[in-house]
Amino acid sequence: MLCFAHAFSTAAGRGLCFASLTLLAFASACGGNSDSGYAPQFADKPAIASTEQVFAVHPLHNPARLFAVYGPIVEYLNANIPEIRFRLEASRDYAEFDKKLYARKFHFALPNPYQTVKALDRGYRVFGKMGDDENFRGIILVRRDSGINSVADLKGKSVSYPAPTALAATMMPQYFLHTHGLDVNRDVENVYVGSQESSILNVYAGNVAAGATWPVPWMAFVREQPEKARELEVKWQTETLPNSSLVARDDVAPALVEKVAGLLFSLQASEAGRRMLDRIPLSRFESATDTTYEPVRDYVRRFSAEVRPVD
Repeated sequence: MLCFAHAFSTAAGRGLCFASLTLLAFASACGGNSDSGYAPQFADKPAIASTEQVFAVHPLHNPARLFAVYGPIVEYLNANIPEIRFRLEASRDYAEFDKKLYARKFHFALPNPYQTVKALDRGYRVFGKMGDDENFRGIILVRRDSGINSVADLKGKSVSYPAPTALAATMMPQYFLHTHGLDVNRDVENVYVGSQESSILNVYAGNVAAGATWPVPWMAFVREQPEKARELEVKWQTETLPNSSLVARDDVAPALVEKVAGLLFSLQASEAGRRMLDRIPLSRFESATDTTYEPVRDYVRRFSAEVRPVD
């Protein structure tokens, strides 16, 4: 029997609702319908059995959408590694994900690059990453009727971001504004709204003058809410960095990590796998190591020195 619970909380002062739930993925050893065998469920405890492995994804999307996107991938792992039960878990917000990741409550995780370098200091290792590094950049949205034409036009106004520790959607846009003449600690009001979608919707609703996100949630918004998206435009975009990583805790058996890597790195080779990747959207997962993220360490050091401390 599948059971689920979900709750909603209201973002104070912004009038936007955020779904808050933790997602539980159930195994489907026969590899049936990719949307079956799953239901979201609150689950604050780590796995208790050696054959259960928690696979967590950082808040790329609101929890309900994250479940829909990554559930089929975790089901695919379950179908092809039947001796292990992978459980997909999403977090209510970045702060909750960070707390659980740094406490080593996940066996496998897909953290953003900043969370990756922090996790490496807590006993995780990189074995792969999302491809398409050209999409790992910050973008800053405004309403088409906003009258904002230059970075200087944002002075004295509000800008929304998902969370202080979101690299592409917060730190990189803030560094862009910094290098284009704004003191982001004094010249604008920084509003952290909890999710990528909420940052976009705050711009649409006129609650903020501009909102930061990154291409993946923006592309999803354009596809799913085209009428709203047409009222917005990408005004600026930042440089790129390595995309989000795949990490494994250091006590996970290397043979299991190798199996997971092989399955994820070959998704693009089949029609079913390409459909899973298209939901993200992503062309592929690919091999990576800890050293892949040295440019991220350097970027965070520079950001902390010039803009605001993040550690």
